[in-house]
Amino acid sequence: MTSVRTPRQQPIPVDDDGEDARILQSLGYTQQLHRRMGDFGNFSASLSVISIMSGTLLLFGYGLNSGGPAVITWGWLAVGPLVLCLAASLAEITSRYPTSGGLYYMARQLGGERWSWYTGWLNLLGLLGGIAAQDYGIATFTAAWMNLQFGYTPTPGSLLALYAVILALHAVLNLFGTRLMNILTSLSAWWHLAGAVAIIGSLAFVPSHHQSAGFVFSEFTNNTGWSAPVYVVLLGMLLPVFALAGYDTSAHLSEETNHASVAAARGVFRSVAVSWIAGGILLTTLLFAIQDYTVTLESQTGVPVAQILLDALGMAAAKALLLVIIVAQFLCGYTVTASASRMIYAFARDGALPGSGLWKKVSHRTAIPANAVWLAVAVAFVLALPSLYSNAAFAAVTAISVVGFTSAYAIPVLLRLLHRDRFTPGPWHLGRWSRPIGWVAVVWAGAVTVLFLLPQSSPITTTTFNYTPVAVVVAFLIAALWRRFGRDSYHVPRSGSPTEDERFEGII
Repeated sequence: MTSVRTPRQQPIPVDDDGEDARILQSLGYTQQLHRRMGDFGNFSASLSVISIMSGTLLLFGYGLNSGGPAVITWGWLAVGPLVLCLAASLAEITSRYPTSGGLYYMARQLGGERWSWYTGWLNLLGLLGGIAAQDYGIATFTAAWMNLQFGYTPTPGSLLALYAVILALHAVLNLFGTRLMNILTSLSAWWHLAGAVAIIGSLAFVPSHHQSAGFVFSEFTNNTGWSAPVYVVLLGMLLPVFALAGYDTSAHLSEETNHASVAAARGVFRSVAVSWIAGGILLTTLLFAIQDYTVTLESQTGVPVAQILLDALGMAAAKALLLVIIVAQFLCGYTVTASASRMIYAFARDGALPGSGLWKKVSHRTAIPANAVWLAVAVAFVLALPSLYSNAAFAAVTAISVVGFTSAYAIPVLLRLLHRDRFTPGPWHLGRWSRPIGWVAVVWAGAVTVLFLLPQSSPITTTTFNYTPVAVVVAFLIAALWRRFGRDSYHVPRSGSPTEDERFEGII
């Protein structure tokens, strides 16, 4: 028996011979997935899903139109600490309940079955919206590279077809097992960091002209159609909130992670901290490198980031760095698909989905829930279908992801605050800061959830309509109907056996 120390906490016992499986069994489950991820692999998975070269760059054009450089810069600085509060609170609960079910399992232990049911459906909506947003974004960046390389001009139909191909590739790669996942998520972390350094270095030193600090920190642009500046500033918050979401991946992969009570919690928190710092540097560098603001907004590539690289660095460098970005985004989409499939698997394992028997099946050869993988990409494809007629479809899909993620993150934190007697901290915890940080996180999450259900463009037409509320209502209707007819099949194990409580009380 050896020990691993976590900051400001006592040593926790680490046993390579089944300690994680015993903790999982005390939470009500038997080990079915392969534990082949380490601390860095788990952290890398969340870092890859957050993806500073995905979320930050996919909505960069949206940010330029919804407040401009000033809102992008100050919004990123303001939102980061608030997201860190939510991530820290969630990490604390993850340390106590390291299961693939993640948020809905936490809600079951802290609030009961009804809270668990709707938390799970919200989390699932966020993950599926995340796949749609990431992979559709990859399609737009790939189309931009093809425009520079071949003069290709994308149409809504061709973008949707390219999106379908990317979804299929992610599904196939996800069928190869946890060993490949560990390799790809670790590669993704290094690729993101190295790629960001390459882009930042190139844009900082190569261009002969850079924008002034006044432009980066005070230039305000409003192309939303709304006349109220405050509302436009709030809409601009979609960029940092979406870009810093997805850190619950570490929790969903906890049953495939060694020493998950500590590693998964660390993965949740550290991935947000690193992404906030690195993403802020990347965004600021892009803003300083803008050569012509109007040309950037009206780029023929359809991607403002591609235009910045082209204007600042030239054709050859722009195409090379776009490929670096596309690979990073592809690795991000791969990991989001993995996270969503594990959520589907866990939710089905507990009988919460129609056809649960099909979605909870695990391959004997690879220990991968293959049916869950295919369901995830199929639903993601459906979510992007409005892109055929809606100019605001991409922003709506990202808003769906944010609403699903943020509200699902906040529910276990709120329940933990309301029911202090039901929660025994795990080995990674916040100590006396737990409650103040938790309340900041809950208030922030509630405000964000309401904000992104509101219209994003004016006038409101069929092409500018924010269909996020529709998607959320449909998800709740399905959840409510299935709860009425299928709730008897829903059984989330109750933790809290004496053996488990003694184990945790001895290590905090």
